[in-house]
Amino acid sequence: MPDVQEPRTIVADLGRYLEDFTVGDVYEHRPGRTITEADNIQFSLLTMNRHPMHCDHAFAEKSEFGKPLVNSGLTLAMVLGMTVDDVSYKSVANLGWKEIKLVAPVFPGDTIYARSKVLDVRESKKRPTQGIVTTYTEGYKADGTVFLTFERASLVPKRGHGIGD
Repeated sequence: MPDVQEPRTIVADLGRYLEDFTVGDVYEHRPGRTITEADNIQFSLLTMNRHPMHCDHAFAEKSEFGKPLVNSGLTLAMVLGMTVDDVSYKSVANLGWKEIKLVAPVFPGDTIYARSKVLDVRESKKRPTQGIVTTYTEGYKADGTVFLTFERASLVPKRGHGIGD
């Protein structure tokens, strides 16, 4: 008869501390997300973006794309959200984004993914228990087409100095 062990409780530990980041590492963020027409319309209405390319099929059919586009604010928000578990879950704050580039269209029904490369890791000059991690992120479709890129800086605590440590 096998030994009976006491049940264990395992708490998920998401995110990384400053010491866990290495320049050059690439994180393939999962899961991906298929964007629906409802996602696109709801986001556009919520953010008061009434451009007909996002919600008027007859208008969009006359465009060079021939169909509605997904609101780029939505694709940016989704790609950023995909990065959180790997890049900024333990962060104190986002310090900013730069070089946000929209390089290909996204349509309702497209499945998107994201990956981030660590560009820089340094200790903060003003906050000795924290540091700054700079990443370069690409949003790409299931067929491999990159549609969005940006750089982001996050303020990340050192091990033992995070919220709840």
